[in-house]
Amino acid sequence: MLVVVPTSGVRAQNAALVGVDEVRTEVVSQTFPVIGRLVARRFGVVAARVGGPVGELRVEVGDRVAKDQVVAVLVRERLRWERERKAADVSERQAELASRQTQLVIKNQELRRLERLRKNKSAAFRQAQYADKRQEGAMLNSQVAEAKARLKRARADLRLAEIDLEYAQIRAPFPGVVTQRHTEAGAFLGIGQPVVTLVDDSELEVEADVPAERIGGLRPGASIRVQINGATVQAEVRAVVPQENPMTRTRAVRFTADLGKLRGRLATNQSVTADIPISAPHDVVSVHKDAILNRRGGNMVFVVKDGKASPRKIAIGDAVGGRFVVQNGLKPGEIVVVRGNERLFPGQPVRF
Repeated sequence: MLVVVPTSGVRAQNAALVGVDEVRTEVVSQTFPVIGRLVARRFGVVAARVGGPVGELRVEVGDRVAKDQVVAVLVRERLRWERERKAADVSERQAELASRQTQLVIKNQELRRLERLRKNKSAAFRQAQYADKRQEGAMLNSQVAEAKARLKRARADLRLAEIDLEYAQIRAPFPGVVTQRHTEAGAFLGIGQPVVTLVDDSELEVEADVPAERIGGLRPGASIRVQINGATVQAEVRAVVPQENPMTRTRAVRFTADLGKLRGRLATNQSVTADIPISAPHDVVSVHKDAILNRRGGNMVFVVKDGKASPRKIAIGDAVGGRFVVQNGLKPGEIVVVRGNERLFPGQPVRF
């Protein structure tokens, strides 16, 4: 809060024009810097799911692709005709099943006619004929079941052929940037062979190897500051990896940060500086760095009171951004001079 003191007459003419700032309370925690890096949550090799020669590679290194965008196409002629053959098998099995079912319907009709003759004790009923028809009906039931199973298998083979045909178009599993091409048009790919490497730079995280003795203050959700490209952003602990490096006695910690303002200027493995807390947050009194003057080996400031500048010796501690912690000599709410203080003398009138 700035205090404006009205001045008039000769006093106003002699008053020095200065800039002022308020002494205030800050919430700080002691930190130490750890060099970390940016890592992508999603990255990896896009591989072929079906074998065949590469007909077309549609991306270059540095291209940005969307999810499900086609990055390469295999020659699909053989796969297309394989699908046609499987479709023909399905038609054949459907016809076979229909024929068996028709035969079963006719056989069941004959069997019902004989059952009526037997019930009416007709002279036309023949027990041997009746037994033969029942046996033939049972055989046809079995043949229908077999035909259904063959049709089901043919449909499964057709679906697999369709999947292979779909897989001939190799698509990006997630949005990102192509960082490497592993093949060229005309090369033959086997199942699982790499096509391109993709990095999703829209979801970058900060990873830092933190000394094990400093891990205690890092819990999921804890907030820290991270320095990236000269900018300071807030980050939050996402996870502390429960694995310690026996050589360095450090553990990897992952932080999520809002990097939207820096998007397009970041890269994986880029170095960052994470300020790791080593003490719990606490209140301190702070003063602007420009208010501090070094006189006779000590630190002092000019405090504005009743329109006059009064010198006061202070003791300062650690830096907090553009301010210093005040160990003694100032109270929150007091007004100190931050511009024009080099030319002041004790008791000099000032105006803002």
